[in-house]
Amino acid sequence: MKRSIYVKNFVSTAVTLLLSFLVLGSMFSMWSYRTLTSARRDSMAGAARETLKYLAAQNRYYGSGIADLETRMALSMLSRASGFDIIIADAEGVVVSCSDEQFICPHIGKRISEEVTRALLAGGEVSAAAFSEVYGERRFAVGSLILGEDYAGTYVEGYLFVSVGFNEMSGMWRRFSANFALLSSAVMCIAFVISLLTTKRQAAAINEMARAARRFARGDFSARAEVSGREDELGELALSFNAMAEAMERSETRRRELIANVSHELKTPMTVIAGFADGILDGTVPKESETKYLSVISSETRRLSRLVRSLMDVSRLSYAEGTEATAEVFDIAELIRVTLAGMLPKLEAKGMDISTELPEEPVSVLGEKDAVTQVVYNLLDNAVKFAREQSELRVVLWKQGERAFIAIEDEGETIPAREMPLIFDRFHKTDRSRGTYREGVGLGLYIVKTILDRHNEDIYVASKDGVTRFTFTMRIAPSPRSALIKGVTPPKNPPRPDTSEREAEPPV
Repeated sequence: MKRSIYVKNFVSTAVTLLLSFLVLGSMFSMWSYRTLTSARRDSMAGAARETLKYLAAQNRYYGSGIADLETRMALSMLSRASGFDIIIADAEGVVVSCSDEQFICPHIGKRISEEVTRALLAGGEVSAAAFSEVYGERRFAVGSLILGEDYAGTYVEGYLFVSVGFNEMSGMWRRFSANFALLSSAVMCIAFVISLLTTKRQAAAINEMARAARRFARGDFSARAEVSGREDELGELALSFNAMAEAMERSETRRRELIANVSHELKTPMTVIAGFADGILDGTVPKESETKYLSVISSETRRLSRLVRSLMDVSRLSYAEGTEATAEVFDIAELIRVTLAGMLPKLEAKGMDISTELPEEPVSVLGEKDAVTQVVYNLLDNAVKFAREQSELRVVLWKQGERAFIAIEDEGETIPAREMPLIFDRFHKTDRSRGTYREGVGLGLYIVKTILDRHNEDIYVASKDGVTRFTFTMRIAPSPRSALIKGVTPPKNPPRPDTSEREAEPPV
């Protein structure tokens, strides 16, 4: 039978409390008995000393003996004051006086055990637990010698015993223990109730997270654990679970969007390829038009190839997500020149001019060179795609503080303000606003943003009056004098370029 953590925790706490109180109660019981016994012994010893002093004073001033009526009356008074029974035995151990207020005392005439008298003679003052010869029951007693003096010196005139019954001693201890047990039981019941409520509250939070986890496992990614204002470890666990659930929900949403977008992007070229290929095969397409349609098939095939390469880049970047890019030093100005040289055929095809403002001296930056090359290439390719023919492509590089700023500007259609926050999303295209270019797959700017995020760099977009500018940052490498400083993590908030144009920051 499965036992819940609620039952296990409560039983464990209850057993621990019970054992703790049993051990504490046993130790307290022994300590209280010893303490009570020691206190009573001290009290009886004190009563015995006071009685001896009183007897000595009576004998000195009134000549009273240990068996006289005055002595019995004094013993009765002292017994009432101290709460103990007092008897006096003569030198032979026979009881001659008693604190009993009865005229005929049943204890007088009885003999004290020789073992007790010998012990008193040997030690002067002893305690005796066995006193049944006189009282007919076991008693707790303290005995002292009564000494007299004559011409021959000091002699033993008798024995004094102060005693109390064991039943009375145990009764006091039992009452004391009963009060402690009652108080302990009340404390233990309160502890049980608190443990029950605390365990139930903890188990409820765990059960809530378990229910949310089961819903999450069944595919309900909207499931969340109720935090209920908890600030303990369970609250942190619930917050962590909710954070994980939100991340998984976002990941699942992105996965579904990616599948839908990829399916959409694959559907169009595949439909075109299949349609024209079937037309050529079944003779629907005239012989003189086959070359034209084969060129369309070839174009769509290259488009599929570009889509596959872009998806591989996205997959590679997703695999590296959460890790920082490798820091290496390279000249960003030279990288831009080399990338521009590779773009010349596309620029010439559209009759575009190039305007560059690049420093003559090297501008060394920190980053992963191949990844930054892809950033520059994608931004240049994006600018060429959407620029007007016979327009100018402008590339500017400048330094500001600890950052190098690279701006790529083209002349074309203005990006609508409503689309500015979306241009870095996967498969987002601005074809409707900036042209009718169909070759793109909507992943270039997403790849740019992902690479720059890994570098802890920023990218900004401004589009106004037909001029669109993309500006991104790179951290400048340390100078040779400070080259010992390596592995520096770029700051999260680099300085932004000075611009008066309307800008759109990519969503975080």
